[in-house]
Formats: sequence, structure tokens, C-alpha cells
Amino acid sequence: MITHPTLDVPPLAEPRDLDGGTIPEALRPWAEPLHDTLAWARQYLCEPHPELGRKGNVCPFADGALSRDTFYMAVCAGKPAGSEEIAETVTHYRDWFLDLPPRTGAGAQFKTILVLFPELTRPDLPVIDAAQRLLKAAYVARGLMIGEFHDGPPDKAGLWNAEFRPLRSPVPLLAIRHMVATDFPFLSLDDDHVAAYLQLFGDRVPPHLRGQVSQASSRLGKALP
Repeated sequence: MITHPTLDVPPLAEPRDLDGGTIPEALRPWAEPLHDTLAWARQYLCEPHPELGRKGNVCPFADGALSRDTFYMAVCAGKPAGSEEIAETVTHYRDWFLDLPPRTGAGAQFKTILVLFPELTRPDLPVIDAAQRLLKAAYVARGLMIGEFHDGPPDKAGLWNAEFRPLRSPVPLLAIRHMVATDFPFLSLDDDHVAAYLQLFGDRVPPHLRGQVSQASSRLGKALP
């Protein structure tokens, strides 16, 4: 378990906090949603799915984060008043994420923080989607991605199968990770997002995305190297 050096925010739980015989006292009230989320990550995100529409695990990053001990969870108690309150809370974790090691190098792309809101009920779940929309621009500008997960199901379909809803989770949460070059399909419709992507990856666009990226960059009056 990691506590923030200056802010009074819920600590970051690590898988080893839950896998051992004794859970840290600060996490005990939230043992069930933490265990449920960790099991979901291991058994769903880290595995293939027949409806995914492509080979590989549901999430390309979760297994790397778990194996490198860079997978963290924070539990926010209570029911937030709305998406703005959620966005304010999660912003603290964005800044904390950037300070956590590793900050650079190949291992950094697997670093993940899941911010859980276990007391939200099904009628409340649209605030998770709304908070993600509020936060996305500021995250993308910093080279980060933020994703919404809950059992609503979320509105967003899979990239490879429009009938599949990959963002289901047993506990409502927002997930923070570093942006990678293959994230372009999640950014392509917003010019500011495209500009941020080009700043980071314009000289190393994956071959299978080069056509899409070139078309979007032309929209901004830019050409790929």
C-alpha cells in the first residue's frame, strides 16, 4: 500500500496487499471491491475473449502492469455528487501517477491506476462516463489515457467488434495509463487529441494506423515524416 506524501487521499492498494494473509487496516473496509477488481483484471483483462474480434488479451497492458508491480487501485468512499466531483478527485491521481516510478522507459507504459467508486449504483453510472469526458482532454495533453469501466454497460463498442462492450467491470472505475502509439483510434475524432498524439508519436506511427493518422494530420495541415 502506498500513501500520498502530501495529500489526504485514499491510498494506492497493490495486488500483494490483497494476496497475502493480512490486508492493511486502511483497505479492510474495501476488501470486497478490491478483490473483485483484481480478480476481474486477472481473469478478464489478462485473457483473450471470443467476442473481442482480435487475437490477444482484452487489455494489452494489464498483464504487464501486474507482472511489473505497477498496478494500483484506489477506493473513493461514498457517492459523488456528480461528474465534476469525480473529475476533481481523479485529478489528484493523475498527478500522482506522473510522479510514481517508473517515469520513463519501456516499463512506464504498463503503469496503471484504477480509481474505484464502489458505492455508485446502476442509476448513477452515467456520471462515470461524464467524468471521463470531462477529464480526457487534460489527460491526453499530458500523454495519458483515461478510460471508464462499469457494468452499465458502457456505451463504447469494441474497435474490432461493434457488438462487444469491452469496458464492463464489476466495480465502477476510471483507469489511468500512459498513451501508446496504438491508441490513435481513441483520439482520431478530436483535433486537439490528434495534435497531442502527433507530438508524441508522429515519427513512429504503427504501420497499420499510418493511413488513418495521415488523413487526420492532413486535416490539421500537417504531414507525417
